[in-house]
Amino acid sequence: MATLDQKSPNVLLQSLCCRITGKSEAEVAHQFQYAVRVIGSNYAPTIERDEFLVSEKIKKELLKQRRETDAALFSELHRKLQTQGVLKHRWSVLYLLLSLSDDPRKPSSRVGNYGALFAQALPRDAHSTPFYCTRPQSLALGYGERSAGLSASVGTSGISSLGVYTLNGPTPTPQSLLAGGQPQGSRLAWALPLSSSPSSALAPPNTRPPLGPPVPSTRVVRPRLDGDGAGEVSEAALVRDIVYVFQGIDGKFIKMSAQDNCYKIDSKVVVCKSLKDTSSRLAELGWLHNKVRKYTDARSLDRAFGLVGQSFCASLHQELKEYYRLLSVLHSQLQVEDDQGVNVCTESSLTLRRLQVWMYDPKVRLKTLAALVDFCQGRKGGELASAIHAYGKTGDPQMRALVQHILSLASHPILNFLYRWIYDGELEDTYHEFFVASDPNVKADRLWHDKYSLRKSMIPSFITMDQARKVLLIGKSINFLHQVCHDRTPTGKITPASKSADTPKDAAELLSDLERAFQEKIDAAYFDTSKYLLDVLNRNYLLLEHLQAMRRYLLLGQGDFIRHLMDLLKPELARPATTLYQHNLTGILETAVRATNAQYDNAEILKRLDVRLLEVSPGDTGWDVFSLDYHVDGPISTVFTRECMGHYLRVFNFLWRAKRMEYTLTDIWKGQMCNAKLLKTMPELAGVLHQCHILASEMVHFIHQMQYYITFEVLECSWDELWKKVQQAQDLDHIIAAHEVFLDTIISRCLLDNNSRALLNQLRAIFDQIIEFQSAQDSLYRSALEELALRLQFEERKQQREEEGQWGVTAEQEAEEKKRIEEFQETIPKMRSQLRIVTHFYQSIVQQFLVLLMTSPDESLRFLSFRLDFNEHYRAREPRLRASLSATRGRRLSNI
Repeated sequence: MATLDQKSPNVLLQSLCCRITGKSEAEVAHQFQYAVRVIGSNYAPTIERDEFLVSEKIKKELLKQRRETDAALFSELHRKLQTQGVLKHRWSVLYLLLSLSDDPRKPSSRVGNYGALFAQALPRDAHSTPFYCTRPQSLALGYGERSAGLSASVGTSGISSLGVYTLNGPTPTPQSLLAGGQPQGSRLAWALPLSSSPSSALAPPNTRPPLGPPVPSTRVVRPRLDGDGAGEVSEAALVRDIVYVFQGIDGKFIKMSAQDNCYKIDSKVVVCKSLKDTSSRLAELGWLHNKVRKYTDARSLDRAFGLVGQSFCASLHQELKEYYRLLSVLHSQLQVEDDQGVNVCTESSLTLRRLQVWMYDPKVRLKTLAALVDFCQGRKGGELASAIHAYGKTGDPQMRALVQHILSLASHPILNFLYRWIYDGELEDTYHEFFVASDPNVKADRLWHDKYSLRKSMIPSFITMDQARKVLLIGKSINFLHQVCHDRTPTGKITPASKSADTPKDAAELLSDLERAFQEKIDAAYFDTSKYLLDVLNRNYLLLEHLQAMRRYLLLGQGDFIRHLMDLLKPELARPATTLYQHNLTGILETAVRATNAQYDNAEILKRLDVRLLEVSPGDTGWDVFSLDYHVDGPISTVFTRECMGHYLRVFNFLWRAKRMEYTLTDIWKGQMCNAKLLKTMPELAGVLHQCHILASEMVHFIHQMQYYITFEVLECSWDELWKKVQQAQDLDHIIAAHEVFLDTIISRCLLDNNSRALLNQLRAIFDQIIEFQSAQDSLYRSALEELALRLQFEERKQQREEEGQWGVTAEQEAEEKKRIEEFQETIPKMRSQLRIVTHFYQSIVQQFLVLLMTSPDESLRFLSFRLDFNEHYRAREPRLRASLSATRGRRLSNI
């Protein structure tokens, strides 16, 4: 047996402690206890096994040490290692190298260190005072059995004097929770030696009494002066029971009632009413203690509770430790009284009334903790921090100080998440506690729009929505630069990292000045990162030049280019759409570029300009399917998304069709001017030609007013607003939002949205009537010019024969000529009726269009109706226009 005992784990571990420290077994008791707790704990890393992340950390460490050559060499070696299958656990090797590179003498500021500290399960015994080598459930319940069992127990007890335990401020942060402090659980409080009174001076450490829980003494309890000697329980016995109840342990007379969920004095025990009432009030501390302890014990073992939850539990353990120190002082007082003799009653003796006075502040503190535990049930991460912060909004300065201290501990992981995100762009949120969420399934082209988002439920209430949006944008900008723009500039050169919340004390100082220091850090990182991103987009990817190219080409802003392109395309686009070939149109486009000022644009822009043919429908001509296209890729596709390019295509088709109407009316006017003198010799056509001129004038006026409205009131005004917003933009989101507003405004005011569908249909019908009028006029002029040519030929032959001395015409020729002229004159009424039909349809459609404009909620459209009918020509023919005008004037007067 002796041999076995010498080889037992405890004996071997104690021998190891003696060898390392060079001390005797009695002197290494505390080191031995700590070693037992370390071996029995469940330390485990919370770092994701991401090989890429670890390699990036190694390269960052090398760059911080100004070892750029070593970083490049490491990157090359790591790439070669990935191509070989020699190592199966490359992540473990890299993580070991990274861990070995850390200087143990330098305090670490990594979030991972703090996370590893709280990710482990918090041992129940490591945070309670006193500490037992065996679990409390295994202790004997009887007073005598407790005392016997304690003789073999080993532990420490944390004790503080009553004067120390005040509510003047939050309890100080234990060194075990600070960076570079002692390991967790290694600093349980030492027991104070006792003298004749609790206020006596401290004895040297070598005179400490045996450590253990404040249990009842094994000596016989003799009645004190306040007992009546007739079997009634003395106050001293109740005091001893109450001290146990304070720790959540059932006493001899006071036990937990499961039915009533409170501590009660045994009904068989005889106690006077005053002592019973006082004991019941004091026993509430035990119920409050159990409530807090039950929450911490359950949550400390829950890894899914996250770092914020574990920090919250650690802060509760810290408060309970201070509470245990007070209980140790009370127990020491009881031991002093036992040593002096139980029949002696002095002014310093413990009584229930004195306990009620001394425990008032701890009771208030425990009530706050219990209420906070109830309020935080079912919460984690930023939501838990918000609950703690909300509970601190009270007028009681002591309660507010306590909650603020707990908040500084609980919010420390959140602030570390935040600083890693805004200074490095790294998001290691294993338990989804941070208010920035990442979707790993999103590809790089949608990184800005879809990959990162805000978890609104996890935004702490002490961080405003504007601050949260800036935090999201900062980290998103850093990742966008690295992954989309392929910019390898170290983040330290983009924005200098200020001091982060390395310790809970730093977090407390930061939380106390949210409106200044915290806001300044967020603003500085936001402005630096956003400015750098916009500079990269404008300098390397020509964002603003691409924006201007959209205006010049897709919105027809380059007038000479568009006009020359139409001239070149007219023969091709007049053909059926099925006979067009894209390479022919592309050649024409390049010719138009070389012949106009467009040739001076950046080559990067011109190579993105292309021709696109829309889907062909039966009966379509080239004019109906032709469109310009602009290819976007890389970072600029974040601004010019597929949806935006679809909007540009719709606007281009609308503007192209309106431009074609202007081009068509120009041809109509040219035809009228050129043929007016030729056809003066045909007086029978005067009425028809006059009718053509009037209808053409109406159409020209309509198209000119529409072009003015589209060009100046829609495009130019919207573009001016967009350009001002782009110049004033502080981040990429501002540019994207301004660009989307620009496109939405154009879509809406160009009648391309769903609300203006009826107006757009009427406008397209007007365009169709212009095309039909062009066909009718061309047919008229063709017939008239053919007839004119025949008449001129007849007159020329007649004159030639007369010059030859013959009769000009014979009777038969004259009869044939007269008959042909009569036949032509018979077609004139048909032409006139065709023109009247076109005129009637055109005017009726314009009138309906004006009615819709007059009833539009858009004021600019109503003004457009006034310009289109400036002389009330259509109003005289359409009664609805008169009614609409009266209603409009009534609304304007009511607004005035």
